[in-house]
Order: sequence, then C-alpha cells, then structure tokens
Amino acid sequence: MVSDRGGRYGFVYRSRQKVYRALRRKGMSKSRAARISNEGFTRAGRSLMARKAAKTRQMRGRKRR
Repeated sequence: MVSDRGGRYGFVYRSRQKVYRALRRKGMSKSRAARISNEGFTRAGRSLMARKAAKTRQMRGRKRR
C-alpha cells in the first residue's frame, strides 16, 4: 500500500487513505489511485473532481438526481 509519508509507491495524505483504499479495491493501479485520492485533498481539487464527474455522467447519458 501507499504510505502517508511517501516511499516506494508514492504519497497519499493521511486524511485520504480511505479514498485510496476504495479505489484500489475497485482494481485501480497504485499510482493512479494515489493521484486521484490526493486530488481531493484541497477544496479546489474536490471541486475539479466534481465537475469532471458531472461531465462524465452527462456524456454517458445519466440523469442528474
């Protein structure tokens, strides 16, 4: 697993470990899961992720709740 202090596989903030583990359970690679989980560390990062997710849902034809 990726440590919260860096090391061989990268770095994941301590507060984002649950997100990282959830992505890994879904089969995502270590580096990609670390990158995505760390993106949500700041408010700006979470906002960016939310916009990207909304755009993806719209492109796939899913309706907004």
